Amino acid sequence: MRRNFGIRVILFLSLATGSTRAAQNLTDAKANQSMPPKTSDGVDPGQAPSSVPGPESKSTLDKVIDRAIASERELATTLERYTPIIETYIQEMKPNKGLGTVPKKDIYFLGQADFKGQLKIHSLINSRWKPSLMWSFFAPGFLQMIFIDRREFDRAHYMFKFEKREFLGEVRCYVFDVDRAPKVRGARFKGQIWVEERDYAVVRINGVYAPSIHFSVKTFDDEYYLHFDSWRTNVKSGMWLPSYIYSQEAHPLTRFGNPSYKSETHLWAYKPRTELREEELNRLLVESSTPVKDEANQHDRSPLEAEREWRHQGENNVLDWLEGLGLLAPPGPVDAVLNVIVNNLEITNNLDGQIDLHCRVLLTSNLEMFSIGNIIVLSRGLIDVVPDEATMAAMLAHEMADAMLPKPYQDQYAFSDILRLPADEVLGRLSFREDKTEAVENSKRAAELLKKSPYAAKLGNAALFLAQLHSQSKELKQLISPRLGNEVFYAEEIGQTAPALEPGNKAQIAALPMGSRVKVDAWSAEASLMKSKPVELLSARDKMPFEVTPLVPYLTRYVETSELHPDPATMTILDP
Repeated sequence: MRRNFGIRVILFLSLATGSTRAAQNLTDAKANQSMPPKTSDGVDPGQAPSSVPGPESKSTLDKVIDRAIASERELATTLERYTPIIETYIQEMKPNKGLGTVPKKDIYFLGQADFKGQLKIHSLINSRWKPSLMWSFFAPGFLQMIFIDRREFDRAHYMFKFEKREFLGEVRCYVFDVDRAPKVRGARFKGQIWVEERDYAVVRINGVYAPSIHFSVKTFDDEYYLHFDSWRTNVKSGMWLPSYIYSQEAHPLTRFGNPSYKSETHLWAYKPRTELREEELNRLLVESSTPVKDEANQHDRSPLEAEREWRHQGENNVLDWLEGLGLLAPPGPVDAVLNVIVNNLEITNNLDGQIDLHCRVLLTSNLEMFSIGNIIVLSRGLIDVVPDEATMAAMLAHEMADAMLPKPYQDQYAFSDILRLPADEVLGRLSFREDKTEAVENSKRAAELLKKSPYAAKLGNAALFLAQLHSQSKELKQLISPRLGNEVFYAEEIGQTAPALEPGNKAQIAALPMGSRVKVDAWSAEASLMKSKPVELLSARDKMPFEVTPLVPYLTRYVETSELHPDPATMTILDP
């Protein structure tokens, strides 16, 4: 977080450049805690205790610490080869008598991380957020949170104290308390780290960067830092990469009025584009020994066929480009579930055979949707917060109506050179937004599709979702602002069926918290559905519609062979 106050500038300092202050009388940390006997990863974490105290030799402890330090150095070097997408979404919070706290305003950052030299983020959007005269959030400060200490994480600068061994998902870890060594200056990490027991990689970091021991009057700088919980996932054998960070401050930090806030930071698409292209070249194509031959009278295309084929080429160009940039998930199980809902709408409206619509997932957290050719695109954030299948059907019905309306301006994307844009210009130059007149007409058409569908009796749920979103639209401007497509349009035809919104009623679930449904593979950017069971709400404060909440990933180890996805037609993940 950065604050500007007159000539005083308070910086959210980055450990990327290390401390420039000389450490005096450095002392090595001596660990005297003990550890339990090591067990293999084959132990079932469901039947084993989460932590196991017991004796362990000091030499084993020293080995774990030394290997973890070496692993952190290797990670810092490895990351310089990658430029993943990084997204940070922040909600400033305010007290609410009935609900505890609710969002007051929101802030959004999206860019590509750059680990060469000083930590940088190359923004992919034009920020619509105006910083306060008193303070501002500093986007690279959240990127800093993936490291313990990028340059000086060693025994000379830190003390280590073993606490326990603990499972994080299926991965067993050593847990250490970490603090600055005596008399070491500069901002240093203070908190706990989890070191997995096979490769000794740090997989979780929980704590805060403690300010410098000495305040520098010369520079007129105060230093303060934000608490965070940073997670890494196993994307390749022996490689754990940063994937998620949760940060929160529940109370103002200083007398100048820093906000209470909650934030989530996601990193994904580490996989280089060159590797994606190599996979395309290496795909096995089998030709039939007796290929089908076209009849002579079917070789030519009618003008309408040629027009549709041209638009299909533009559609493919857009999808390939967005996927290559890491903004669009590759085809996967989430698409398949959405396609089932679209198919239900098509069949009950006698549209099957007339149109061939399919769905894809935009990986950003803001709520948006659009169509390009025969493809309906919904954002990860929108899929996360819809409460049930009927509400999802209402979103898809609107974009079905949009997709059935030809858009001549999209024809230009069939030219191969149009999309050769720098990454930082893509979201500013591309647009798939419907105009206001089209939005109204599409909403009317969507209402007609829904009335004939299996979801007709449950449209009150969709109306409730729209009412909840409308009630928080002033506070969540960044969340509801589309970058490429359309915002969630409030349809009067559906809204009339909405029951009264009751924020204090725990039984009325109008919308889910952020991160409720979709998880993203940090390496490949593949989207999949979370496997979580419903939890009974104890009070209305547990509802948290559209709110940022902590994510606790279920860590697993990378395996070479992927499991088959279940049949989406048998899945009912969108209903509670």
